Amino acid sequence: MRPLPSGVAAGYTANRAAIFAADARCDSPPSFTEEPDPVARNEQLIRQHKILQILEPSRYGYLLEEIRDDLVTQLGLTSLHVRTVRRDLEALQAAGVDVDSHESPRGRVWKMGSGARGMHKINASATELIALSLGRDLMLPLAGTPFWIGIESFWNKIQEELPGSIWDHYHKYRQVLHVSGITPKSYKEQEGVLKTINRAIQQHRVVQISYQTLGQPMPKQREIEPYGVVLYQSSIYIVAAAREVEDPESRVRHWKLDRFKKAEALDDYFKPPKDFDLEQHLAQSIGIFASEKPQNFKIRISSFAAAWVREDPWHPEQKIEPQEDGSVILTVKAANDLEIIPRVLALGPEAEVLSPASCRKAVAERVKRLAEIYKID
Repeated sequence: MRPLPSGVAAGYTANRAAIFAADARCDSPPSFTEEPDPVARNEQLIRQHKILQILEPSRYGYLLEEIRDDLVTQLGLTSLHVRTVRRDLEALQAAGVDVDSHESPRGRVWKMGSGARGMHKINASATELIALSLGRDLMLPLAGTPFWIGIESFWNKIQEELPGSIWDHYHKYRQVLHVSGITPKSYKEQEGVLKTINRAIQQHRVVQISYQTLGQPMPKQREIEPYGVVLYQSSIYIVAAAREVEDPESRVRHWKLDRFKKAEALDDYFKPPKDFDLEQHLAQSIGIFASEKPQNFKIRISSFAAAWVREDPWHPEQKIEPQEDGSVILTVKAANDLEIIPRVLALGPEAEVLSPASCRKAVAERVKRLAEIYKID
């Protein structure tokens, strides 16, 4: 979504409780409990946020029917009544957002009032610009996604509104700072898929996907319950439950966006687990593999390479035990052998897997195959 002007966003966010109170009767998917339905609130919040995005650039305003049609198209809804749109607009007004309506030759139109315009002046120092531009470079893997469109839109607004002296100072210092190690890629082909999944995450909707795993000749149809989006290294992953799996310990998977061929949000809703926390879920392992129970891996690192695992930790919670000969025993959690093996092989003879035995055996098999490939007569 395109960000709202700061003045509009501040008033809207600060008064969300008033918005919900003013529009308790919104159209919503079925409730799962007798308590206020979080799915309905998400639907309402997303809808009203999108209304503000529709109205903000408009000079002459929109009819209710036009707003309704745009909402249906942009949010991928199957239907929406104009009464719901009117209630959303009235709820925004009750929350203090400056939304006006007046008669026109076309009928009654709605648009942002004068109080909501001209309030989004941006002020930033050269130091803040440097920090922001470094962050922008780190986000290059998001190119081709709605996230990158938002990043570029915000960056362009800053360029338009800051004085030249600030930019001169920024360019002087930015020339000596460079971000490297990020492999750029484009998700332009998956832009529509990602939009659908982002919308489904907010609305708690089941998504039917066409997904092709490695080694499969053709994609397969699956249904997932998406919980979040993860940027790992240069790739985007969708954290989602496989709907056909009933075991709560193993149904959450990490789906690589590159392998999505299609995605369609269904008119079927799910209730996210109350105890699921995306950050805690990802903190269980050093990589992006999903697992029921991450294992502890012990690796002996030689005295020569010991400094490397201190300088570039494999995981924030890794443990390092110094040995008398200068080597160290590295203990780290991982969800899969494949998160450990490439790191061990990268260190060559400076690293030895001690446990688990299955990983040690897997490394030995790879080393044997490499020796056969590189055998010198």
